[in-house]
Amino acid sequence: MREAHAERLGAPRRWANAVMKLISQPAPEKAEIPLHETPKGLPKQVPSICPECREQIDAILFEKEGKVFMRKSCPSHGVYEDLIYSDVEMYLKMEKWTFQDAEGINNPIVKNATNCPSDCGLCNMHISTACMTIIDLTNRCNLTCPYCFANANVAGFEYTVSRKQITEMLQNVRAIRPQRCKTIQFAGGEPTIHPDFLWAVSEAKRVGFPYVIIATNGITFGKSLEFAHQAKAAGVDALYLQFDGDSDDVYRETRAADLGKLKMRCIRNCERAGIRVVLVPTLVKGVNEDQIGGIIRTAIDHLDVVNGVSFQPVSFTGRISYEERLQQRFTISDLAWEIYDQTGIAHPMRDWYPLSFVSPLSRLMETLSGKDIMTISCHSDCGIGCYLVINRDGEAYPITQFVDLEGAMTELNILSEKLRSIFQRPIFFAQAIRIFRKYYKPQLAPPGLSFGDLLGALGPTLFRTRSHIGKMRRWRFLILLGMHFQDVYNFNIHRVKRCVIHYAAPNGRIYPFCAYNSGPLFRERVEGEFSKPLGER
Repeated sequence: MREAHAERLGAPRRWANAVMKLISQPAPEKAEIPLHETPKGLPKQVPSICPECREQIDAILFEKEGKVFMRKSCPSHGVYEDLIYSDVEMYLKMEKWTFQDAEGINNPIVKNATNCPSDCGLCNMHISTACMTIIDLTNRCNLTCPYCFANANVAGFEYTVSRKQITEMLQNVRAIRPQRCKTIQFAGGEPTIHPDFLWAVSEAKRVGFPYVIIATNGITFGKSLEFAHQAKAAGVDALYLQFDGDSDDVYRETRAADLGKLKMRCIRNCERAGIRVVLVPTLVKGVNEDQIGGIIRTAIDHLDVVNGVSFQPVSFTGRISYEERLQQRFTISDLAWEIYDQTGIAHPMRDWYPLSFVSPLSRLMETLSGKDIMTISCHSDCGIGCYLVINRDGEAYPITQFVDLEGAMTELNILSEKLRSIFQRPIFFAQAIRIFRKYYKPQLAPPGLSFGDLLGALGPTLFRTRSHIGKMRRWRFLILLGMHFQDVYNFNIHRVKRCVIHYAAPNGRIYPFCAYNSGPLFRERVEGEFSKPLGER
């Protein structure tokens, strides 16, 4: 009976005896969370930049009225203050449960940097290798969104990279060590209108990227099922689909077009073609934050193709007063509370964790399965995540409701550090299962969700076998993310050093997301060097 149970958990026959022997042993005591290099607690000093001259200055993060603020002073331009988190307790929780254990860059492109972020590219001061790298294929777009200042029609110049530049950028990204970047995202502008879009996708696969993601408005995919099939054949694994709401009224304001029906056609075409979808809403306070609950419901209603929602509160560009920023700033703690208020699920203090919280599981799964798994080691301020199990009736249950993930991830972190050899896989596989069983609370689990089903939902590449397929039709997995990218007012250089979303540029360099798009704004320099006047051929 025990051997059969072990096989239902996904253990091969040759591992069954070892699995059962180890499961029967007592699990280790709950360990303490490891220490990290970045400073914790409040108040604290962090390196930042002046919003005017962009020179590096110190900033203080401090609590005021239950919120977290940043204050900094430039000798030439005065004092600036900005809201970082609207909930200080949630902020401190995210700090505590961040597993920041990246090794740094072994082969930095800039080898003797002394100042972050001005010496960027990636440099010897950077801590985290990328879990995803972005290549902007073009700044041309088939929309004219009022909140976008980067498209060719507004900028007055065209930035479109060549095949040769695409290959060089892909090779530069794959060369970074100690960890290879596993995911490339083609973006823009609108990447699908690049004349060599399908070639670029197949080239990314040829160079060695296991996952190719497209950041898109979905127009091309929505208009053509044939194109969706062509994209899948070329190697597209998933779309990051711009998705600001579920009504045309919202898109008229955010995108200046009626796009609601077209977005849904895009989702249906991707399902038919076998392409996964992550919904990516850009949140503008006072415009579409009331759409959050409806967006999550859309994701739940389309779980055959949608496996995540990545909310991105808008960042500020240009000069804006403190009063305007305070009124319009929408932090990721605001997002968590708004989701709870609109849906009744995912309590901010119980169910949300920093993005790197699952990195111990990712590292362990990669080693045990021999497959590429995305590992995240970013700063706690960069984003948050919540993991939901959905039954076939569309009812959502946060995993934290019935699993003590804090205890489980702490012990998995210790376990992943010990695993060094392929010959250790059977033993450590059994120990991973035992850890999850230790922290699983069956009395609080959704009706009908067994421990085996939970393992299948958490780690299909590691735990699921054919025996799980029928069961897992009743249970799906949905991740909710909040990604808050920086602007010059809330810029924290500690975050930049730990950035795990990078940009590859045709000048041979690679930049952290927030250094490329804000702060020193390397995007302007790159596009200025490699663009041409609009209409010039």
